[in-house]
Amino acid sequence: MAQFSESDEGKPVVMGDEKVGMVSEVEHGTAYVDPDPGITDKIKATLDWGDRGEDTYPLQENRVDAITDDEVRLRSDL
Repeated sequence: MAQFSESDEGKPVVMGDEKVGMVSEVEHGTAYVDPDPGITDKIKATLDWGDRGEDTYPLQENRVDAITDDEVRLRSDL
């Protein structure tokens, strides 16, 4: 299970070969992602990021495959 920390802030979030956003904040172990403006509706739906009227979205730990020094990689089987 993914364990987010403040050191993950600023890391890109990637799904396959596509950057879907950036970790803008980590609060109480939850990473909040600022999605890239060009992110498709299909990816938003896959990640349960509906229209919320906010700029950031919480990233569910069970959707994360790995957290590296350079990025947060989402599971490929979503």
